[in-house]
Amino acid sequence: MSKVKTSFFCQNCGTQYAKWQGQCNACKEWNTIAEEIIQKQEKVAWKSEPTSNGKAPRPLKINEIDSALEIRMNTTDGELNRVLGGGIVPGSLTLLGGEPGIGKSTLLLQISLKLPYKTLYVSGEESQKQIKMRAERITPNSDNCYILTETKTQNIFKQIEAIQPEIVIIDSIQTLHTDYIESTAGSISQIRETTAELIKFAKETNIPVILIGHITKDGNIAGPKILEHMVDTVLQFEGDRNHVYRILRSLKNRFGSTAELGIYEMLGSGLREVSNPSEILISHKDEEMSGTAIATTMEGMRPLMIEIQSLVSTAVYGTPQRSTTGYNAKRLNMILAVLEKRAGFRLGAKDVFLNVTGGISVDDPAIDLAVVAAILSSNEDIPVTKGFCFAGEVGLSGEIRPVNRVDQRIQEAEKLGFTTIFVSKYNKIALKNTGIKIELVAKIEDVAGILFG
Repeated sequence: MSKVKTSFFCQNCGTQYAKWQGQCNACKEWNTIAEEIIQKQEKVAWKSEPTSNGKAPRPLKINEIDSALEIRMNTTDGELNRVLGGGIVPGSLTLLGGEPGIGKSTLLLQISLKLPYKTLYVSGEESQKQIKMRAERITPNSDNCYILTETKTQNIFKQIEAIQPEIVIIDSIQTLHTDYIESTAGSISQIRETTAELIKFAKETNIPVILIGHITKDGNIAGPKILEHMVDTVLQFEGDRNHVYRILRSLKNRFGSTAELGIYEMLGSGLREVSNPSEILISHKDEEMSGTAIATTMEGMRPLMIEIQSLVSTAVYGTPQRSTTGYNAKRLNMILAVLEKRAGFRLGAKDVFLNVTGGISVDDPAIDLAVVAAILSSNEDIPVTKGFCFAGEVGLSGEIRPVNRVDQRIQEAEKLGFTTIFVSKYNKIALKNTGIKIELVAKIEDVAGILFG
């Protein structure tokens, strides 16, 4: 056997060095560089099948390549299908990341139990009995799901050859290791090598592979950044562990849009798809209260109605507080300055607290107008009329600027029973004969005059 070779890798970003040093030059972190064995054996984990004629593939002109659409595999989960762009692409590699306990394993186990395809669920973190206990809560029985508890890639590939699954799920990539790299599981070298073996397997067999990935305390997927570059799709499962709602986002997708969003509700029997997200983002109250306003926002192609809550009170201490949850704090300060300078509202000596209900974060500028309405409602202690909603961006001169996809926002508000929507007068609206009243406004003073007369 050849001489063992070692090298030094940063455990934070994966940068390779010839010798040890205290600080990584790439990410500037201290004491993250560790020595790892990188000598590989001669053989490889997954051997590709030889071509029938023994010839190497030749380059083709782009107009000679078959442009027939790839048939996607239906996951039977509408939210996951939407985020993936229509389903799982055969031969693709998907990476799912998220906080511990957020429901990554539950989501993929639930999908593997309901898939109409033969599925191999490989776990390096739980025993088969533990997975069975969780599976019984989700669905009573499944004939297509096989459970394997294994961490060595060579043994996993042997079982794949024996079972011949149509989809492979790995929980998680940080627990896998290969015999051809002599370092611990979860290290930079092991993650990179095991992922490369799975990519080679997926591309040559046309079997899709879904990986679960751990994340660091900073919220990034653990391991080298190259892991996210290697896979085809990166999904992020997020949400507050203290809330029952979870959001599935696409951070990278070679086969679809990254702007789509899926919402789930965590129940004792698993994750429930939320087909109408507005039902969880708008609270239902018997009496009207000041400081709340409804905004229409877009997540990808999906319109959502969200509730903005605000509390404005006299500052007890010398410096007023500005606190936000789910909304950009700097943008709140800008809106307060516009209200003070352009509209004449004296908010400089008052505490302002802002909250987006449902535990989600929104960066759509179209909710600015709803933020203004909520702040003014709390300041005047006059509730916004029930049935009013807002879609407009606030400029520095106090004008209400137009927003994109205004027709879809109006249709969503009408579908949910709202009577009036405030939009910029500069928006070009193609809808005719709508059942909802469209209030066109140009400045903040126009909105305040209509709301609080």
